[in-house]
Amino acid sequence: MALDRNPRRRLPPLNAVRAFEAASRHATFHEAGDELGVSAGAVAQQVKILEGWFGTPLFRRLPSRGVALTPAGQRFAAAAGEVLDQLAEATARLRRQGQDHVLTVSTTHSFASLWLIPRMGSFRAQNPDLDVRVVANNRLVDFSRDDADLAIRHGRGRYPGLRSDLLMHDVVFPVCSPHLRDGEPPLRSPEDLARHTLLHDDDPIDIEAVDWPQWLAAAGVTGVDASRGPRFTHTFMVLQCATGGGGVGLATRVLGGDLVSGTGLVRPFPDEVASPYSFFLVTPTETDAPKVARFRDWITAQAAASAR
Repeated sequence: MALDRNPRRRLPPLNAVRAFEAASRHATFHEAGDELGVSAGAVAQQVKILEGWFGTPLFRRLPSRGVALTPAGQRFAAAAGEVLDQLAEATARLRRQGQDHVLTVSTTHSFASLWLIPRMGSFRAQNPDLDVRVVANNRLVDFSRDDADLAIRHGRGRYPGLRSDLLMHDVVFPVCSPHLRDGEPPLRSPEDLARHTLLHDDDPIDIEAVDWPQWLAAAGVTGVDASRGPRFTHTFMVLQCATGGGGVGLATRVLGGDLVSGTGLVRPFPDEVASPYSFFLVTPTETDAPKVARFRDWITAQAAASAR
């Protein structure tokens, strides 16, 4: 006979708990709202409902528009965070069950658009029974919370508690349109960059990208003002602007190497700098599901072919 552990469980409003827990981590209603996809006012209202349910304040409102937990809020935040983590993990496990034909891949916008998606036809041809779902964002995936089977990330490969398999090392080099390279003033050596517009990858999250100051210093180039020029939030935007003749961007063998040709993007000179970061396939440490193992085998072979 099953034991009914608590037939009269009394719980606070769960939407309010979720809003409170997010606000407790971010210390602002605005950032909590961004995470939950609602306004700061909506978060504040949910917190007010929860405080009314408990009959005690959970936050102190600060003059800086931030919030600080009260002692009661601190106690409840620790418990709420643990419970929501467990619920999210159980939800993710259940969602993955019965979806053996769907493989969810988390990666960055630029890697998805410039490298992964152009090769997906090959995976589909080899695995017609699997449907791949690509989720693009630049934050690190939380496998206990997010609906993802694996992730592809750019960094040093140190992801505690996760399995990390090296896919590709990378090098960084300038690219531009043929018209810009051959125009006036011409672009034939790194020193000529001083007379051209530099395009910047200004992603506030991808702190591991090699930027112009780093590239110029590593290449031993002086006399170039690397602080000027248009800025974009993704590498693929930089390369689109460079293709249109808008300036000189930084591409890599992985992100943009496939676009280098005699008519689109060209390398105006052969100088390149090794990137301190590489691409890794990141998965939970438990034994691979068959669909994950199949994707690992496929992408490892594609990465090896791309590096040749």
